[in-house]
Amino acid sequence: MSTIAEKRGARSRMMRRSAALPAKAPLTISRPEMLVDGSDRQFRQLVHNLFGLLARHESVRAGHGARIGLVGIEYTVLISIRHLSAEEGDVSVNRVADHLHLSGAFVTTITNRLLKRGLIHKTTDPADRRRVRLEVSAKGSELLARLAPVQRRVNDLQFGCLTAKEFRFLLDITERLIESSERAVKLQAFLSDQPDSAAENVAFYDQASGAEKPARVKSR
Repeated sequence: MSTIAEKRGARSRMMRRSAALPAKAPLTISRPEMLVDGSDRQFRQLVHNLFGLLARHESVRAGHGARIGLVGIEYTVLISIRHLSAEEGDVSVNRVADHLHLSGAFVTTITNRLLKRGLIHKTTDPADRRRVRLEVSAKGSELLARLAPVQRRVNDLQFGCLTAKEFRFLLDITERLIESSERAVKLQAFLSDQPDSAAENVAFYDQASGAEKPARVKSR
């Protein structure tokens, strides 16, 4: 009898705990590739892991910049000009903007800061006077040379967990995610003007697919 009573008691306690649980949260993504057994838990874990990674990588970038007296974005633009010049020759504001996925106006603002500090040179392209060439100065090159030993050691540790194959795979994934994220930002801006009732099905022109489609698939 006691065994039956214990089972009934355990069942009753389980039912009370189940009743106390909040309602299941709506899915944050509906693509089946991102769902595991109908759950978006692992997708959310991925997103939160990306937040953690980006925060730590931003700290690394800020540290590289601080070592040579620059803020993070100034350091990024300076070293991008240096490497692009070595690999491609002439470097313009638009080329740096494309490389860093930033606007030309923003890169112009940062290069003006670097110019005032004597870290880069700006010259007019004789073939197209509307175009400005960017080049790292001797002073800027000296700063980057001083940073390089520490930079290598920190980068070696941060990315040392990857194999050569994983590195190439990650590079491809990040490039694709940047492109799709840009499209997602445009979709989000488009939906900001739509009422909640229409957001599920309103047509949105997706340039990548060349077709109008619902803004998103309804959550299941």
